[in-house]
Amino acid sequence: MSSTHDWVNNPLDVVEEMFVAAQNDSASGWEPKVVEFFKNKLKEKNIHALVPSMNDVPLHYLKPNSLVKFRCLIQDMFDPEFYMGTYETVDPSTKAKVMRFGRYKDVTECGVCLQVDFNSKNTLTAERQTFYCVPIPGENAWVKEIYASSSQARVVPSTSYVPTRQKRLASEEDDDDDDMDDMDTQPQKQREPDGAQNPTEQHSNGECKRQELEAPSNQTTSASHLDLNFPLPGEKGPSCLVKVYEDWESFKVNDTLEVYGILSVSPALSALADEKDASSSSVLDPTDYMETAEEQRVHSPPASLVPRLHMLYARPLPHNNPLLPLASAEDNSAFISSNLGEMSGVRSELLTYFTHILLGDALAAEYLILHLISDVYSRRDVLPLGKFTLNISGCPTVASYTQRFYQIIQQLVPSSYYLAMSLQNMNQMRLVPMKDYVANRLVSGALQLARNTLLFLDETQLEQGQLDTTGVRNVTALGNLISWQKVDYDFNFHQMEFPCNINVLVASEGRSLLPSDCQIHLQSQVSQAHVEDYLNSIHVHPQVSSQLNKFRIYLSVARQLDYNISNEMTKSVEDDFVDMRKDDPESVSAEDLHRLLVVASSVGRLLSLSLGHTSLCRDTWLRAKHIDALRRSRTEQRKRVNGNEP
Repeated sequence: MSSTHDWVNNPLDVVEEMFVAAQNDSASGWEPKVVEFFKNKLKEKNIHALVPSMNDVPLHYLKPNSLVKFRCLIQDMFDPEFYMGTYETVDPSTKAKVMRFGRYKDVTECGVCLQVDFNSKNTLTAERQTFYCVPIPGENAWVKEIYASSSQARVVPSTSYVPTRQKRLASEEDDDDDDMDDMDTQPQKQREPDGAQNPTEQHSNGECKRQELEAPSNQTTSASHLDLNFPLPGEKGPSCLVKVYEDWESFKVNDTLEVYGILSVSPALSALADEKDASSSSVLDPTDYMETAEEQRVHSPPASLVPRLHMLYARPLPHNNPLLPLASAEDNSAFISSNLGEMSGVRSELLTYFTHILLGDALAAEYLILHLISDVYSRRDVLPLGKFTLNISGCPTVASYTQRFYQIIQQLVPSSYYLAMSLQNMNQMRLVPMKDYVANRLVSGALQLARNTLLFLDETQLEQGQLDTTGVRNVTALGNLISWQKVDYDFNFHQMEFPCNINVLVASEGRSLLPSDCQIHLQSQVSQAHVEDYLNSIHVHPQVSSQLNKFRIYLSVARQLDYNISNEMTKSVEDDFVDMRKDDPESVSAEDLHRLLVVASSVGRLLSLSLGHTSLCRDTWLRAKHIDALRRSRTEQRKRVNGNEP
């Protein structure tokens, strides 16, 4: 039972062994022992790499009922469902009885020619929660490639999984209706689990019959009609129904997880879904089934398209950078400490790189670094602390500069999304998720993103025209996201506030129409006519991946550093204000003190972290004041030249 091959390829055998042992000892509590077993196994060093990932491996290469993992975001949570936790089977001929478990399974198993004894006092109904999970939205290609290359799992095309469906014989339908009525022990407004019945059914004459038919040719085309509900358009990868058996209250929508569980792609689920579809047009007894046809379609999609994953263990993902450890807190702390000494040098290299990208503007490059390591570290009432939305104005409109700029940033951050703020996009896209009460699901929107995702807003694409109601709502949603780091999901009769932690970078020609924490106008050292040739010279080549990896590690490590500002430095900031008052008492006001405090808490904090420092020192404070003064001087100069810029 302890070999890797056994517990990875046949985890249900491990569960069965513990269940039987508990029955023989008349002991309860076998379920926590199962969870503890797999948790301990997965804590072993490098063992995670041996578990196949649904993110990397096609579904038909994964063995049904094997242990797999899934790096995902919780997109929605369905209503709890009841299932047969333990039940008793009986042999009609010998009357011999055997106890079985339904945990980690979608279909009850009886064995050959056995029946479920629904009247048994040993039958126990249990409850589980279902999460609808999707791959992390906007996860960039380099992240997926590194995760896939680091996997040590050995997989081959599954010979046990074939695209077949299980159909019941027509003569069995009447008998099965009675069975289904017996199994329907749930309250009216809660769902029965997917396919919770015996795929090998007992006919009235005692003969066991099962008929397997090839899936019709239109099953593959049905995928195009099934909305997998990805938040971002054009996303690929599996979606999954994750069945959770304990502590589901600790999870919430938009959490990012790495789920380890038992894969279920039973063809019986597709057969049962077909039977529900076929019966949806007839008159149903409301006490038998409370789901609408649309709700059935969404909550019970074909397992070949949306597999089920029965959770054994899940770990929250503080980040999805594969170059950083996700093991214990001690390992993570040791990794961060080992990189602190190199951060100042890597920062200098990154500053040079960004200066090149930003057409020779070193000051804009400084602020881009600060933006990319910003993070909402706390909330004070409604105010998110740590956000640093950056508006880079003055971006050229030639040579697709903003798109190329984004493509380079995309090579450095784990997750990102480019949103062209064209009039068409603003008026037609769904940015805010909304509740569909007919299908009883949360319909995703482009702002349903994982924490620390970079949202690149290209305002240079905005042309003249009229925003309609949807456009105004979308622009308002972007403004609320920037100002309050929250998205108000549309629940029709009310709005529900979902806090978020998204880095918003706005590229524009003039000052953005959206709010920002910092605006800097790009001072290009390259003429408009030579921008395209200049950009071609900084195209990212595969051979510089080692350099890119240094930048990728640097940006993630800087974001994870703890930070504090000492009482001495707070007093130093106040002393600077007193000195300013002495030098020019007429023009210095309380507003200037507020500005200094903001610079200390935002620019000073981020500048310290970018240098690998966990507290603000005098030199860093002077440097923060200096770059802030340069930025404000540039803004004032533009106002004098161009008048009050909109």
